[in-house]
Amino acid sequence: MSSDFVTADEIRDRFASAMSAMYQAEVPQYGTLLSLVEQVNRQTLEADPALAERLEASGEHARLGVERHGAIRVGTAEELATLRRLFAVMGMFPVGYYDLSEAGVPVHSTAFRPVTDEALARNPFRLFTSLLRLELIEDVELRTLASEILAKRDIFTPGVRELIATFEQQGGLTEEQAERFVAEALETFRWHQDATVDRATYERLHSAHRLIADVVCFRGPHINHLTPRTLDIDEAQRRMPEHGMTPKAVIEGPPRRACPILLRQTSFKALEETTRFVGDAEGSHTARFGEIEQRGVALTPKGRALYDRLLGEARKATQGLDNAAHQARLAEVFTDFPDDETTLRREGLAYFVYRAVDEFDGDASVEAQIAAGKVVAEPLTYEDFLPVSAAGIFQSNLGGEESAVGQGNANRDAFEAALGASVRDELELYARRERESLAALGLKR
Repeated sequence: MSSDFVTADEIRDRFASAMSAMYQAEVPQYGTLLSLVEQVNRQTLEADPALAERLEASGEHARLGVERHGAIRVGTAEELATLRRLFAVMGMFPVGYYDLSEAGVPVHSTAFRPVTDEALARNPFRLFTSLLRLELIEDVELRTLASEILAKRDIFTPGVRELIATFEQQGGLTEEQAERFVAEALETFRWHQDATVDRATYERLHSAHRLIADVVCFRGPHINHLTPRTLDIDEAQRRMPEHGMTPKAVIEGPPRRACPILLRQTSFKALEETTRFVGDAEGSHTARFGEIEQRGVALTPKGRALYDRLLGEARKATQGLDNAAHQARLAEVFTDFPDDETTLRREGLAYFVYRAVDEFDGDASVEAQIAAGKVVAEPLTYEDFLPVSAAGIFQSNLGGEESAVGQGNANRDAFEAALGASVRDELELYARRERESLAALGLKR
C-alpha cells in the first residue's frame, strides 16, 4: 500500500468515533450510558489494581475506552454485499454465522470486525449485521410487498459507492478521500424520521414482525444500538435506573464468574420515536436502544460445547425469573464449568496467548515455563457474539410478542451467497492466534 494512503485501522477509528458522536446526538441516553460505563470501569480498576495491571500489560486497557460494537439490519443481498465492500475499506471482515430465526427473529447475521492483533488493539469496532429473511414471512402477498419496497431504495450515497470503487482500484484512500469516505459512509447509518411507506403498509408489516417493519419501512439501516464495554456489567445494570434508564429484565449470557467467559450483555429499553409516514400521517416507531457488554475469554470447541449444554439446562430453569433469581440459578448450573484460568488452560476449554517475561529453556514444557514464571498465559478476549444472547436482546426491544413469521433453519450457504464471500471461522482465528504466540516462543502445547 502506498505511504500516501490512510491505513484501514485509522479509517475505522475515525468512523467509529464519528458513529458514536452521531448516535449520541440522536439518542442522548447513549451519552448517559457512556458516562455510566466509564464511571463503573474507573471504580472497578481502582478497587482491583491487579486487574488494572493485567489489562495494561495485555494492551486491553488502551482499547477499553474506545471499544464499541453496533448493530444494523438490511433487507437485500445487494445491500449486504455492498456493506462487505464498505467495511473492507476499514479493515473489517465478516466473522461468524449467526442464525436468529430459531428464536423467532427472521434474520441471519455476521459480525464485521478487525481480525489481527494489531487491528484489534488499535480499535476493535464491530458491526453485527443482519439480513432479513423474506422467505420466513408466511403471507405471500406481504412478502412480495416487502420485496418491492426494498427494491426501490438505495441505502448508499453515490459518493460512498464511488469511494469504495476507488479503494478497490488503487488499494487505499488518500487523506482527503478517507475524510470524505467517513462522512459519506455515515449517511447509511443515520436515523430518518420519515418512513418510506404509508401508515397502513407500516402497520401490516409491523403486525407480521416489528423487525420487518424496521428493516423495510425506512431509507436505510439506521444504527439501532452502540455498545460500550464494561468491566462489571452487574454493577452497571444495578445503576441504570439511577441514571434514568430502564434495563432489560435479565443480563444475557453466562453468569458472573471469577474468570469471565465469552460475552454478557444487557440494554436499556428501546425508545419510542415519532415517525412521519407517506401521506402526512404521524405515529411512532420503536427500534433504537442502548446496550452494555462485558467480554471474557474465548472458548475452544470443547469449552463452547460445555457452555452450550449448561446454558440449555439453565434456560429451562430460569424462564420468568427476575434478574437476581435468574443469575443465581445460572450460577448454580455453571458450577460444572471450571472457574480458574489454570484449569481452563490445562483442560483445553479456553484460548490463551503466550508471552515470555524472562529467558527460558526452550526444551521445557509450556506448563513448566509458566510454573517457573518465565512465560505468562493471557486469556484471549472473545471478540464475537452469541446467537441466543443476540436474539434475547432483539426480542426484549421488539416486544417479544407472537409474530407471523416462520421459524426457519440455519442457511449459511444462502447468507454467504448474498454476502458474496465466505464468513471467517471465529474459532480458527482464536486457535491461530494461540498457535502463533507459541510458535514465536519456539514452544508447542
